[in-house]
Amino acid sequence: MRRTAMKRLPIGKAFTLMESGPVVLVTTNDGKQNNIMTISWTMVMDFTPRFALTTGPWNYSYAALRKSKECVIAIPTVDLLDQVIGVGTCSGADTDKFKKFGLTPAKGKFVKSPLIKECLANIECKVIDIVKKHNIIILEGVAAYVDPSRKEQRTVHAVGDGTFIVDGRKLNRRKMMRSKLPEGV
Repeated sequence: MRRTAMKRLPIGKAFTLMESGPVVLVTTNDGKQNNIMTISWTMVMDFTPRFALTTGPWNYSYAALRKSKECVIAIPTVDLLDQVIGVGTCSGADTDKFKKFGLTPAKGKFVKSPLIKECLANIECKVIDIVKKHNIIILEGVAAYVDPSRKEQRTVHAVGDGTFIVDGRKLNRRKMMRSKLPEGV
């Protein structure tokens, strides 16, 4: 067997090889106030409007998610990276994050949690399950909005160590994947 030039990575850093993306902002409303949290631990669940995110009692928004059973997933672009990091490094318990980071709440149609006007896209969601053992929130998207007029459309992906990767050019292989794509996608 041939030797490899690969170096061992501490297992505690293995997540940096697979960190999900893009980094998103999740808005909640607990009945009294709006809040935003930054999350990079998200997952698309098949070709349906179902999504999962991981959070727990350590995040101020978790109680609002459990109480209201709804949220908005807002997808920021690279030009909002400093706001995204700022949102993720302070608590909604003592900070109005919309005001502090110059973000504009916009009214949705199906949930009380606000959309974020400055983001490329927003998905209104209902909580359909909480896997408590692993702090996984399962969401059903009920409405989605995108702003194609935004000049900046590149999203960011967290590596997990304080560094980020910015989306690059799109590679089109739709023809090759046609048999696996649902109709209309």
